[in-house]
Amino acid sequence: MDTTTARLQTPRAAGAAGIAFAVLLAAAIVLMRIALPSGDGAEVPVDPADRWAVRLALEIVPFAAIAFLWFMGALRAHAGEAEDKFVSTVFLGSGFVCVATLCVAAGAAGTVLAQDPPSDFGRTYAYTVLATYSMRMAAVFVLATSTMGRRLGIFPKPLALLGTAVGLVLIVVGSGVPWSELLFPAWALVVSLHILRSRLR
Repeated sequence: MDTTTARLQTPRAAGAAGIAFAVLLAAAIVLMRIALPSGDGAEVPVDPADRWAVRLALEIVPFAAIAFLWFMGALRAHAGEAEDKFVSTVFLGSGFVCVATLCVAAGAAGTVLAQDPPSDFGRTYAYTVLATYSMRMAAVFVLATSTMGRRLGIFPKPLALLGTAVGLVLIVVGSGVPWSELLFPAWALVVSLHILRSRLR
């Protein structure tokens, strides 16, 4: 396969990986919210009967992380040599930290399976890492990606504005609003569908 063909196929790979990441991460977040409904560790006790949801979420997160890394790489390849070095550095750094903290949050949530009765500490720690740290790194990633897409003309203006809005909400709201984490996979899904649609057209 020559370089030109590989370059043309990159956006479709990005779209496929982005859709997989969006679906997997959203499923993991929903499962965790159902099984561990509160992040404060005091108001709602952990129900041992919901451990299956935690186990399933823990199985999903690594695959979501892999899909996200592929999504990152394909987006960067799509940007090509014209990418802004400063923005791309922020893009890469925030993406890597986001993936790392997602895995840490999943590991912390897994501690509820290691104790009987389940411990509230793991739940509190998992939500702190997810909502306070991981989602703020996700916000930086969304903002950097939207900036890069707007400057290079690979994102239409409405999509770039949507990314800016999502990034600002995630970075400001953080852990203050439950379920706000779903904005990140929702944004990734919209971007992925746009990329696939662009390639099909």
